[in-house]
Amino acid sequence: MRRDVFQAIADPIRRDIIKLLAEETLSVNSIAEKFDISRPAISKHLKILNECGIIAYNQIGRERLCLIQPQKLIPAFLWINQYNKLWEDRIDSFENYINEISNKQK
Repeated sequence: MRRDVFQAIADPIRRDIIKLLAEETLSVNSIAEKFDISRPAISKHLKILNECGIIAYNQIGRERLCLIQPQKLIPAFLWINQYNKLWEDRIDSFENYINEISNKQK
């Protein structure tokens, strides 16, 4: 099955894993300890992140470390960023509307 970055970030647990790994490199066991789900469930999430290229593994002895590959998140960032101006304009418009109503009530 072919996966992409959007499938990876669609799940909140995978987003949490990405956030953890953005802060530090962790072993699979260390990641699993931070969640209230089974180790096999964490392994499935890690497998998807690996298939999408967002994480890579580094085997050191018996321990398997998970490393973030942040460049693989760029397509999602670029897609989301294109809507930044749209949302800023809408928020500014809403703020102006609220200010207008407040001024009328004074």
